[in-house]
Amino acid sequence: MRHKLPHFLVKIIYYEYWPFWLFFLPLVPYWVYLAIRAKSWTYFTAANPGIIHGGVFGESKIDILEKIEPKYRPVTLFFKVESTLHQVMQAIEKSELIFPIIIKPNIGERGSAVEKLESESELEHYLEQNDQDFIIQEFVDYEIELGILYNKRPISGTSNITSIVQKEFLGVTGDGTSSIRELLHKNERARFQIPQLEKKLGKGLNVVLQKGEHKNLQPIGNHCLGTKFLSGQHLITPGLIEVFDDIARDIEGFNFGRFDLKVKSLNDLYAGEHIKVMELNGVTSEPGHIYDPKFNLLKAYKDTMFSMKTSCIVSIENMKLGVKPTPFWEMYRLVRVHFSKKPDQQETSGAVKTAMTK
Repeated sequence: MRHKLPHFLVKIIYYEYWPFWLFFLPLVPYWVYLAIRAKSWTYFTAANPGIIHGGVFGESKIDILEKIEPKYRPVTLFFKVESTLHQVMQAIEKSELIFPIIIKPNIGERGSAVEKLESESELEHYLEQNDQDFIIQEFVDYEIELGILYNKRPISGTSNITSIVQKEFLGVTGDGTSSIRELLHKNERARFQIPQLEKKLGKGLNVVLQKGEHKNLQPIGNHCLGTKFLSGQHLITPGLIEVFDDIARDIEGFNFGRFDLKVKSLNDLYAGEHIKVMELNGVTSEPGHIYDPKFNLLKAYKDTMFSMKTSCIVSIENMKLGVKPTPFWEMYRLVRVHFSKKPDQQETSGAVKTAMTK
């Protein structure tokens, strides 16, 4: 059975665990073809003129979120790295936020340093370890979390949703005899998370759940935290595209990217109600549905190439309108700096940024 495979073998067989560079390596010739078609090696940076470098990396989460109509986003506060606990708590109280809260770096990707904090003491501990500007968001307790990849063409005016990924949070269901730790060991995906869950829950992993009792162990929907990505392509309808036309209409300089959101119900999703956008990622947003365990590699590549082609068309239309892509040597320098990070700061492709994540 799958859960009995050694860890290293799982990471070889299932491409969702591959390093992102390995997954995208076979697509380099296609990127070259698109670059020739667009007459620019960095064409993709023109996809979203309202986001720095189109949202390749280094974009400010708060700058993007503030472009979204308030009714579609959670209460979000921005803080400089030097902010003190007292200053943060004052802002939290003024905005009438209550614990639990979500805290994350203002510039980050692939779910790095994103945490749900339950108390002021946990916030204090986070700030002691933090070394960058950060944002705090209200914790939205809606059960449905989605990643919706949307695009709109600036000249032709057409729009589309090309990918929907549904996120299944890491959790276990009791059998009346096994501890949470034992249940995790029985699950191929969950057992990868045991080391970090030990730090988070400690002796709580020894608790035995009643038969049929479900416990959510990770409330944050990132692949690197054990979330399973499921294809939601069946949810795409013309009516849903219209909903996101409305959401995206006033987001200046945005044409291609993924909305990471929570929604109260699918009925609300189609009605455009009770939608909270946690993040909006730019041009390197992956079609997250390809990481559904039921997908095969060839289908994943086909859908990824379609997404790359779409971003290229959007970029070409923007360039016809006068948008200038980031110069090649500047992008080269940025890429070198970005990938000079320590290995433990990099994530696998399956960690899909919540943009390329995530």
